[in-house]
Amino acid sequence: QVHLVESGGGLVQAGGSLRLSCVASGRTFTAYVMGWFRQAPGKAREFVAAINRSGSTTAYADSVKGRFTISRDNTQNTLYLQMNSLKLEDTAVYSCAAKYYGGIGSNSDQYDYWGQGTQVTVSS
Repeated sequence: QVHLVESGGGLVQAGGSLRLSCVASGRTFTAYVMGWFRQAPGKAREFVAAINRSGSTTAYADSVKGRFTISRDNTQNTLYLQMNSLKLEDTAVYSCAAKYYGGIGSNSDQYDYWGQGTQVTVSS
């Protein structure tokens, strides 16, 4: 198993940038596909981005493509989400997740382990 802890959330003005981090401990980090999901109050959790085990392949939701970048540093067991040009609708709790079986997936049910989440609030 793996334990995931997110950090880097906070309050930012629309148009600004923020970088989220997710540090993994436990089983070897490189064994997992990693993803970011977000959930706003009263809304369903949605896929944001995912990255394969080596970091060579990424996938993004249409709503964030071109603005967000997912990356990982396997030497530091850390996943990142660089968020640029933030919009009000990006406000949500962002969670990182680890997927042991198979490749990149966009469905939260495919992921095996989850962090506690970090709040991102975008203001006008």
